[in-house]
Amino acid sequence: VKFNNCAGNKGVRYETNSPDFKVRADGTLYAAHQLQVPPKPPVLRVTAWDPQSLGRREAMVRFLVAEKSQHNGHKPKGRKTVPGELAQQQSDTLLPWRQHQSANGLRRQKRDWVIPPINVPENSRGPFPQQLVRIRSDKDKEIHIRYSITGVGADQPPMEVFSIDPVSGRMYVTRPMDREERASYHLRAHAVDMNGNKVENPIDLYIYVIDMNDNRPEFINQVYNGSVDEGSKPGTYVMTVTANDADDSTTANGMVRYRIVTQTPQSPSQNMFTINSETGDIVTVAAGLDREKVQQYIVIVQATDMEGNLNYGLSNTATAIITVTDVNDNPPEFTTSTVTARRPCPELAASGVARQQKAVRDATCHPCVLTRSRLGFSRPVGPQEKVQRLAAAVDYEMNRAFMLTVMVSNQAPLASGIQMSFQSTAGVTISVTDVNEAPYFPTNHKLIRLEEGVPTGTVLTTFSAVDPDRFMQQAVRYSKLSDPANWLNINATNGQITTAAVLDRESDYIKNNVYEATFLAADNGIPPASGTGTLQIYLIDINDNAPELLPKEAQICEKPNLNVINITAADADIDPNVGPFVFELPSVPSAVRKNWTITRLNGDYAQLSLRIMYLEAGVYDVPIIVTDSGNPPLYNTSVIKVKVCPCDENGDCTTIGAVAATGLGTGAIIAILICIIILLTMVLLFVVWMKRREKERHTKQLLIDPEDDVRDNILKYDEEGGGEEDQDYDLSQLQQPETMEHVLNKTPGVRRVDERPIGAEPQYPIRPVIPHPGDIGDFINEGLRAADNDPTAPPYDSLLVFDYEGSGSTAGSVSSLNSSSSGDQDYDYLNDWGPRFKKLADMYGGGEED
Repeated sequence: VKFNNCAGNKGVRYETNSPDFKVRADGTLYAAHQLQVPPKPPVLRVTAWDPQSLGRREAMVRFLVAEKSQHNGHKPKGRKTVPGELAQQQSDTLLPWRQHQSANGLRRQKRDWVIPPINVPENSRGPFPQQLVRIRSDKDKEIHIRYSITGVGADQPPMEVFSIDPVSGRMYVTRPMDREERASYHLRAHAVDMNGNKVENPIDLYIYVIDMNDNRPEFINQVYNGSVDEGSKPGTYVMTVTANDADDSTTANGMVRYRIVTQTPQSPSQNMFTINSETGDIVTVAAGLDREKVQQYIVIVQATDMEGNLNYGLSNTATAIITVTDVNDNPPEFTTSTVTARRPCPELAASGVARQQKAVRDATCHPCVLTRSRLGFSRPVGPQEKVQRLAAAVDYEMNRAFMLTVMVSNQAPLASGIQMSFQSTAGVTISVTDVNEAPYFPTNHKLIRLEEGVPTGTVLTTFSAVDPDRFMQQAVRYSKLSDPANWLNINATNGQITTAAVLDRESDYIKNNVYEATFLAADNGIPPASGTGTLQIYLIDINDNAPELLPKEAQICEKPNLNVINITAADADIDPNVGPFVFELPSVPSAVRKNWTITRLNGDYAQLSLRIMYLEAGVYDVPIIVTDSGNPPLYNTSVIKVKVCPCDENGDCTTIGAVAATGLGTGAIIAILICIIILLTMVLLFVVWMKRREKERHTKQLLIDPEDDVRDNILKYDEEGGGEEDQDYDLSQLQQPETMEHVLNKTPGVRRVDERPIGAEPQYPIRPVIPHPGDIGDFINEGLRAADNDPTAPPYDSLLVFDYEGSGSTAGSVSSLNSSSSGDQDYDYLNDWGPRFKKLADMYGGGEED
């Protein structure tokens, strides 16, 4: 019996309800003692329980009593063959199902045979399909039976590796097997009648693939790297090489054996190493490993299966590189016994002072050749030399020269068996030169304590430095290096520090009640040297800050007992100059104490609430006097703005109440809204009026049509009046006459009323509609030029229509303008005005004889 929990069957315990049977931990059911089985098959209840989860499960076990004939060698009735005989040949017929018939004709419980495994060699050459076994049921004599197989290799991938004849029950393998691909198959054989009804229970068939030696051993790495110390004894482990064979490791096909093929170089012996044939461990087999002679060995290792049989087994090779590591078998030696420093050693410097030569035959970078000195330490410079450095700074004022004995020794002890001295000594002479050393402050950081608020000019302390150069007559000067708040002054000669301003503990420059300043002390040496010192001033708090009320604004309901205002105070001072605070209302004005009251909660908090039953909504300035606990105490009158508003049942200020609390009544709010509406209406009317005026300005008729040319037309510039009878002319006549539509509708150009040749009228540039009064001369000249260049103009004078100018004027004829009462006028310039003025030029020009 077997029970599986979430963790498998680990820790499961079994119990039975009968003392005659017991169950082992692996689920094996056995009889506790010899007993007589009753004719009626017994039924046993087995309980499995898990100690961890305390879960319990039960199962019923029914025993079937076997006949004695099954154990005394007699064949039962109806049985054709013995299972042992069936498994001798694969072509034998298997009878997995057998029936037992009792003497009285009653059918007994059917029992199934356990079929032995079927072995199939891999890489078989066929021919295929190759028969493996035949399966039969003893009922095939009574009815027609169809056989089939299911499982991996039949109807599951890989498909159709095995097949069965449904009529005869012969099972075949259809292709060569590969054990490395799949080592076994589990199939189930089925027997049904012609209608598909199950005749027998399914039988398990196990097929095992027999391994063949078809895979070579393969090394995990082609190159293996190992190391061994020089001088190692025979049998010292070096490394392990490993090769895997895909064949069955339980047979000779997968049993790998190792051997060394070659060793390079073969010095001092050709067999310096050996290998364990089964594990692949390489060990030394001979003495004489010397790194100074041979630093590396290359060993070729061969792996062969078939337990190392070179005639039948398959082989493969790999390379093992064995490095001989250095050991401390050569002590160091100085080349000279006395060493003199190449250059003087400055005091307070840890620079190189002496270069020591030594003879070394071991590896340069091996830890065993690092040297050590009694008075200093070394660092590697070259393979055969070291630079001696100072272990501590020297002082010229104390010692001007040193005589040292330097010893060099191996950091690691010499290898065992080396009979040589492990150390060497040499003498070193070192001279010290004096250098300018920087002044230093003996007490750095220096801390002083004083109360804040000391007056300006107070002497705090003397912060002086010491110059270590006793043999140099030097002066030290002091200066400030860092003074964040510029509170301090220092005397440049003696280092006395005084206050330059009042020290305030509440300043932002104070950190944890400490003010820190840095000063510089410099000598006048060559080159000058300087040192820094830090002065820390611990400021003791005094009560110099009055408390401030918090918060500055608050909100409360207009009726009491709904909510209160929690108030506190903030003080820049520290204990004991802060709380507990005293909160009280001033007596003036009297309305404050009449409307409000303060209730003390503790030393730092109090509550402000209404004293009266109702207070009108609005914003009230409530003065409160806050006093701290300093000595002497300080007080401050702070004003808190309290917004009183109507509240809902939860004590929250309503929206309407918030507006009312700002101090505006309903009438004021309505008046503001009406003003806003009136302002918007006025802006809208102004915009409409502006648009209408703009439209009228664009639709107003101009004095002259923009499409007409302004040449040969009279333009109205201004009304000058005075002295002329032009005050009564009809202004409507200044527009284009109604009867001149045939002229106005013509193409832009010079407007004429006389007959013109038929043809296209040239296009002239359009002049501005209203010329500037100062450009009349240019206007006349442009009109003259247009007339002269008009190809359609007749060769005779004609009337040009300008416009009606009103009644006459007392000014007389225009011809009188620019005329002279004496002398003749020169009209020769008329010849330059074109063909239209040619007649006038002939009439008035030409000289005196004309």
